[in-house]
Amino acid sequence: MNWFRHHSQIVTTDGHVRVRMDGDPADASISQVSKKPNSLRVTRLTTTTPMKHLSMPPAQLPPPISRHVAVIGAGAAGLVSARELRREGHDVVVFERDNQVGGTWVYNPQVEPDPLSLDPNRRIIHSSLYSSLRTNLPREVMGFKDYPFIAKNDKKRDQRRFPGHREVVLYLQDFASEFGIEEMVRFDTEVVHVGPVEDNIGKWIVRSKRKISDDDREVSFGFDVDEEIYDAVVICNGHYTEPRIAQIPGISSWPGKQMHSHNYRTPEGFKDQLAILIGSSASSVDISREIAGVAKEVHVTSRSVADETYQEQPGYDNMWLHSMIESVHDDGSVIFRNGRVVVADIIIHCTGYKYRFPFLDTNGIVTVDGNRVGPLYKQVFPPALAPWLSFVGLPMKVATFPLFELQSKWIAGVLSGHIALPSPEEMMEDVKAFYETLEASNIPRHYTHNLGGCQFEYDNWLASQCSCPGIEEWRRQMYDAASKSKRLRPEIYRDEWDDDNLVLEAYADFTKYT
Repeated sequence: MNWFRHHSQIVTTDGHVRVRMDGDPADASISQVSKKPNSLRVTRLTTTTPMKHLSMPPAQLPPPISRHVAVIGAGAAGLVSARELRREGHDVVVFERDNQVGGTWVYNPQVEPDPLSLDPNRRIIHSSLYSSLRTNLPREVMGFKDYPFIAKNDKKRDQRRFPGHREVVLYLQDFASEFGIEEMVRFDTEVVHVGPVEDNIGKWIVRSKRKISDDDREVSFGFDVDEEIYDAVVICNGHYTEPRIAQIPGISSWPGKQMHSHNYRTPEGFKDQLAILIGSSASSVDISREIAGVAKEVHVTSRSVADETYQEQPGYDNMWLHSMIESVHDDGSVIFRNGRVVVADIIIHCTGYKYRFPFLDTNGIVTVDGNRVGPLYKQVFPPALAPWLSFVGLPMKVATFPLFELQSKWIAGVLSGHIALPSPEEMMEDVKAFYETLEASNIPRHYTHNLGGCQFEYDNWLASQCSCPGIEEWRRQMYDAASKSKRLRPEIYRDEWDDDNLVLEAYADFTKYT
């Protein structure tokens, strides 16, 4: 049996026994043997006595099968997927609708004309970054396992431990350059259709449109449309573009302004406003504190606090934390569950995003229902379409880049024939068991991809499938330390920390790669 925790619940799944979760099982076995009293005697014997029966020839892997693979998206997930697929011998094409790599980390100062992003015909802006955004994890934790995110000795680079978004894009550009990934990317090319070839589940149609200039000045554009056949498709298009909006009684007649954090960039437009932010996760924490410097009042409302909650936020005389909104009214008033009433100018929905794959047509096999993408075996493979269709990057509340890396290794190995999947029936049974566990634990459907409480167990399960080292202990401890510091010291955690011992461990580990 193999196991990992889902939201503090122990879930058993079919697989191999792992002796330790942060490395190869053989390492743990050797470690245990070496602690036995007779281990020194055995060592002495091996220096004088031939023990050929202890020397096992390395396992011979079958020759890899090379597949023609389409990767959708050249953000962090798409870049590392392309690298791992090519390392495994596959022929890879990456489709990217932007003109550069970086995905969600590419900042765009423009916002959508519909501030709530509800109009299906709106001009979509794919970036959700605000100008001042810095990472909420230290760079040591964020980086890919074998390509550390270390500070560059360059005055033009952001050397802070919690850098701004531009530094993350530069890191991803460095990664793409180091591994020659850009040569695989078709820029300014949007995928408009992905679907299985009729009567051939192992082949996929990928239809795309490539932006081309109509003249030398590149003032206006047309499109070339291509349709190609691939053996497999890996979807890495991210999930920070389609906003979720809170459902509030009376909101249709409320006269104030509304927007989603997707369309927030700078605080200047909130001068002297009374603003309400719905949500208490990362974007709400950052935006509320930034606009408090110019706004008249800032009220943050959260579903995760008790109904009677009303707290002035430390360090501010114009910001309060409330329980959730009870209702809003046409006189501009907003009533909270704690009984407080304010008349607000604007409500900002910091309420997360929806998974959306407008290009994907699987004849109903893969669906998005209540923000659950499924059915997916281990968050990656639809059992009925595995391994020809896979997803990288769906999990939330995680250290993303290392998780992307391990998911990509698994997919690449499965496609080459070096790693075996269970049967479709066994995978589907595993998915059903996972869903039943979530339901029994009263975990909402839209938290299906929230692996915050079990991400490292999940990472290590992936590593076990790939026969590669799991998550480093320092990375796990550093993630926990940063998360704790963020809760306790939201104003200063990015610039003051007390885990220098873990930083030293990380950089000692990085010497293997740098």
